[in-house]
Amino acid sequence: MTLLRSIPAACLLALVLLLAVGVMLPEWAMFLTTMAFAKGMVALGIVCMMRAGLVSFGQGLYFCIGAYVSGLMANWTGITDIFLLCALGIAAAAAVAALFGPLLATYRGIFFAMLTLSLSMILYGFLSKMTALGGTDGLNVMAPTFLGYAPEGRALGLSLYIFTCTVVVIAGGLIRVFFDSEHGLIALAIRDNELRVEYLGASVRNEIAFSYGIAAILGSLGGVIAGLAIGHVDPEFSYWTTSGEFVFVAILSGYFSIGAVFVGSILLEVVRSFSNLYFPNTWQLALGIFLIAVILLLPNGLGSILTRIKRVKEPS
Repeated sequence: MTLLRSIPAACLLALVLLLAVGVMLPEWAMFLTTMAFAKGMVALGIVCMMRAGLVSFGQGLYFCIGAYVSGLMANWTGITDIFLLCALGIAAAAAVAALFGPLLATYRGIFFAMLTLSLSMILYGFLSKMTALGGTDGLNVMAPTFLGYAPEGRALGLSLYIFTCTVVVIAGGLIRVFFDSEHGLIALAIRDNELRVEYLGASVRNEIAFSYGIAAILGSLGGVIAGLAIGHVDPEFSYWTTSGEFVFVAILSGYFSIGAVFVGSILLEVVRSFSNLYFPNTWQLALGIFLIAVILLLPNGLGSILTRIKRVKEPS
C-alpha cells in the first residue's frame, strides 16, 4: 500500500519538474526531448521483455504501426485529435500483438530476436512497395489537435511536449506498478528459471505474451507521438536500424530503473545530434564508443547506479 501511494506522488513530482523545465527549453531542445521520450517508451517495452530474459529486435514494427496510424487517419479521415490517434494506435498494436504474441512466446534467445526482427522487416518491405501509402517516400502527417485546440508554431511544440511528458509519466507509473505486481515478479522468475515457474503453476508462455503485448502498446504510443512531432512518416520507422536504436537504449539503461530508460534515450539523442553536427562522417563511431564505455563501466546499465547508491547507504 505504501508503494502504491508513493508512485502517484513521484509521478506528479516528475511531471511538474518536466513541465517547468520544458517551458524554458528552446524549440530545438523541446523537439529533441519529445523525440527522446517517444523513443524511450519503445525502449521501455523492450525492458519489460528483458526482465523475462528476452530481447526484441523488431520493436520498430509497433513504432511504425503507431506512426502510420497517425498519418493515415489524418490524411484519410481528417482525424487529428492526438488522444483519439493514440487510442487508435494502441488498438492497432494490441490487435497485431494478440496475433503474433502467442506464437513468439514459444521461442527463446536468438530465435525470438530474429523472428521479431523478421516481422518488422516484412512491414518495411510491404510499406516500401505500397505506392498508395507513399512507398519509400512515406507521407506527411497533419499537425495534431488537442481536444479541439489547434496550436501553431512554438505553442504546437510546447503542447506536444506537455502531452508527451504526461503520457511518459503515466506510462512509467503504470509500468512501475506492473514490475512490482505478480506478473512483473513472475517475469523476473522466468529469467532465472522457467521450469520452476511452471512448477509453481504459472504459464510462462502467457506471461511472455502479456509482456510482449505491453511492449507493443508502448511502441505504438511512441510511434504516434514521433510521427506527429516530425510531421512525416516513412517505412524507415520499421527498418532494422530503427529497432536497433531501441535495443541500444534498453541496453544502455538496463532493467533496474524506469527513469534510466528515458535518461538513456535523451543521452542517445544528445550524443547523436552533437556527433552528427561536429563529426558528420563518423558520428556512428562516436555512438559506438559511447556504448562500449557504458558497457565497460556500467555493465548492468545506467539504472544500476541507483542500486550502487543504495548499497553504499546501507549500514554495514
